[in-house]
Amino acid sequence: MNYQFEVLDKSICYSGFFRMEKYRLRHELFAGGWSGEMSRECLERGHAVAVLLYDPGTDQVVLLEQFRIGALDYPVGPWLLEIVAGIMDDPAETAEEVARRETMEEAGCVPLELAPICRYLVSPGGTSESITLFCGRVDAASVASGVHGLASEHEDIRVRVVSRTEALDLLQAGRINSAAPIIALQWLELNRSKLLERWGGGAA
Repeated sequence: MNYQFEVLDKSICYSGFFRMEKYRLRHELFAGGWSGEMSRECLERGHAVAVLLYDPGTDQVVLLEQFRIGALDYPVGPWLLEIVAGIMDDPAETAEEVARRETMEEAGCVPLELAPICRYLVSPGGTSESITLFCGRVDAASVASGVHGLASEHEDIRVRVVSRTEALDLLQAGRINSAAPIIALQWLELNRSKLLERWGGGAA
């Protein structure tokens, strides 16, 4: 059954680096009838793309370390180990184009191929943001070491090339703790054999 909803009113509460919108709405109930009118705020920050860079020949992945405001109070601190990611802020760009652009900006290389993983909602209880997730084939030797990112966006991104097993150890230890790299690394474990058949590389 396709349940219905009705937006009664929408207004902007705040507009800055992100935008906060306030809705008055109601929706159909599983038991029948309609809910009462409710008020909800939704963070509008656009949609994003993320890419796990993987070298099938050396069985290595590329991780990025950078400061994140949302992790200020997190036990391991606000410098997180992540993967390439960026906002889709130009409607004319495809997700694949954003993936390639962000890989160059943040890791200093271009993915040779992109394998789609999934598109998921980040936190639908409070934001409309979704992430389109890819695995990108790279030659690890071509990845530029050092610090990357756009100065105009205050990016300070350190590149780390590690073995796939080391990345999984970091995940198990809780050092990798944001959704995109967790999902991507788990997907790689489940799909690595098929990926190696497609891309070539070491023994599955």
